[in-house]
Amino acid sequence: MLRERPTRIPAGGIRRRAVTLRIGTRGSALALAQCGDVAELITERTGIATELVPVTTHGDVSQASLSSLGGTGVFASALREALLGGACDIVVHSMKDLPTAAYPGLIVAAVPEREDARDALCARDGLTLDELPLDARVGTGSPRRAAQLLAHRPDLVVVDIRGNVDTRLGFVSSGELDAVVLAVAGLTRLGRTEAITEIFELDTWPTAAAQGALAIEALETLDPAGEDDVARAVRAINDADAFVAAHAERSVLAGLEAGCSAPVGASAQVGEDTLRLTASVYAGDGSSAVSDDAVAMFSKPIDVSDPTELDGAGLDARIAVAGRTGFDLAASLLSAGAPGLADRP
Repeated sequence: MLRERPTRIPAGGIRRRAVTLRIGTRGSALALAQCGDVAELITERTGIATELVPVTTHGDVSQASLSSLGGTGVFASALREALLGGACDIVVHSMKDLPTAAYPGLIVAAVPEREDARDALCARDGLTLDELPLDARVGTGSPRRAAQLLAHRPDLVVVDIRGNVDTRLGFVSSGELDAVVLAVAGLTRLGRTEAITEIFELDTWPTAAAQGALAIEALETLDPAGEDDVARAVRAINDADAFVAAHAERSVLAGLEAGCSAPVGASAQVGEDTLRLTASVYAGDGSSAVSDDAVAMFSKPIDVSDPTELDGAGLDARIAVAGRTGFDLAASLLSAGAPGLADRP
């Protein structure tokens, strides 16, 4: 099972205490905004001073499509190397961009409270998806969103686009495109929600695994119970439900052996004692899909007033359940023909 955090103190001891906690991030406006939120939260809850360390990634400098670059994982590697090289103490990723395979020497140490996981249409003249004219041009860089658009409206002309949020919105305001599909989370973090003309609900439009969630990555030598600044920071900002839900969704991807840009949607809801997980795999042209869901029970509720529950055995037990549930759901999708769908154009 894929494990995103250790269940015991790993060998290597406690990380040095940082005078100022250095947080690695991509240099895009969205990445800086979400990393800034994390930095503010750390200082607010712990008093630890922080410093943002922008890192340029291959995905930021290339204008090729994400699928041709190997998926959104191209944004993660430079950040991870900066962390391993000592340029920063932790790094912040958009979790949906993080490959599901473990990275040697690193762990996902925390997931802060999750932002809205849904997708949004940003269209000209306030139009909804159903109101767009015949053969409307809609932009997205996501194969999953492209498949969902075509499943709902086969007449649409889906245009592969790159660029930051403002660049993509500019395609609409300039008239080059009739609409674009973007994550509500990114629009919210950048204060661009006024551009939204329709929000798609997760029960009919599942989004990328861990969309809206941030992953805080640290060295695997981190002592989760330690009192150095890194350990205190990740404990202070970790949200147990967000961690469990994101891990369940990512485990579906791992079980399918699908990349983070594959036409797969997944959505998890964590209750007091239950985990509900749904997932869909789409044909690239939107002509068909396979969907399934699963429900799992937790052995006992997490006592949020007990730090050892949030960061120790209580959370680890839930993460284990989430992982098993995600892999089981992936197996069900595979048996229903999901590989053939995902491999189709």
